[in-house]
Amino acid sequence: MQEIFNKYIAYLEAERNASAHTVHNYTNDLLEFFDFVREKKIKSLNGVDKHTLRGYLSHLMGRGLAKSSIARKLSSIRSFYRYLLREELISASPAAKTSSPKLDRHLPSFLTTEEAKQLVESPDPSLPQGQRDRAILELLYASGIRVSELVNINIEQVNLATNEIRVWGKGSKERVVLIGSPAAQAMKIYLSQGRPELLGGKKNNALFVNRYGGRLAVRRIQKILGKYAVIIDKKVHPHMLRHTFATHLLDGGADLRVVQELLGHAKLSSTQIYTHVTQSQARKVYLSAHPMAQEKSDDSK
Repeated sequence: MQEIFNKYIAYLEAERNASAHTVHNYTNDLLEFFDFVREKKIKSLNGVDKHTLRGYLSHLMGRGLAKSSIARKLSSIRSFYRYLLREELISASPAAKTSSPKLDRHLPSFLTTEEAKQLVESPDPSLPQGQRDRAILELLYASGIRVSELVNINIEQVNLATNEIRVWGKGSKERVVLIGSPAAQAMKIYLSQGRPELLGGKKNNALFVNRYGGRLAVRRIQKILGKYAVIIDKKVHPHMLRHTFATHLLDGGADLRVVQELLGHAKLSSTQIYTHVTQSQARKVYLSAHPMAQEKSDDSK
C-alpha cells in the first residue's frame, strides 16, 4: 500500500502538476484513511468496499468534522481510486457511487464600494513596502485573482501597455485578467520605485517581493491584508476581495459568463452564487429605500 501511495503522490506532482498545498492535503487525507482501513484489519486496497467507505464517512461525522472537510477528504479518496483504476490495480472503485455530504451554501461576504476604496488607499505611498502593498490590494480588488495566483506572478506576465496580466489558476490553466487605471498606476509606481528598493540589487523575477528581495508568500499577503483591514474595522481575508470583485461587477451590470471567465471558474455554477449575493443586496436596498416597503415594515411592529 505504501509503494502505491508513493507512486500516486509522484503522479500528482509530475503529471497532474498539483500545487504543494494540494499534495499536502491529499497526503494527509489519504494517510488518515489508510489508518482507518488498517484499524478495520483490511490488508489490501481490494478489500476496501463501499461499506468500508461509508463507515469511514460516519467515523468522520462522529468526530464532528465540518461537511466541507468530509467532502474534501472523500474527493481525495475518489482521486486516488481513479488513479488505481487507470493503473489497473483494482477493477472497481468503492468511491464511485459514494455521495458526498450535502454542503450548506453560505453566501460569500464582501466589502462595500466605500470599504474597498478605503482599504486599497490605506498603505503609505512614501515607503517601498507601502507602494508594494497598495499595488497588491489594488490588484486583488481590480482583477479578482486568487492569492495563490498573485504570489506566483512573474514580472514578464505583466503588460501595463494593455493593462493585462497572465496568471495560472487551478489545474495550471492560463488566463488573462484585466486591471483598471488605478491598479495600473499603483503597479507602475511599485515597479519603478518600490520594487527596485526592496530588491536591493538582487535578481528575482517575482512580481511581489519582500524586504529581503525574495518572493512574497501567501501567509505574508494574509498578514498584509489584516494589517490594513483595521481601517475599516473588519476581518478581511484575500478571498473576500475576490468575492468583492465579483459582486461589484454583477451589481454594475456585468454578464455572468464574463465574470466566470475573469474569475477562472470552470463551472458557471461556481459563479452563480454571486447572483444570490446581489439579489440579497438588492432586497436590502429595496426595503430601506422604497416608501411602501418602509410603510409595511412599520405596520408590522
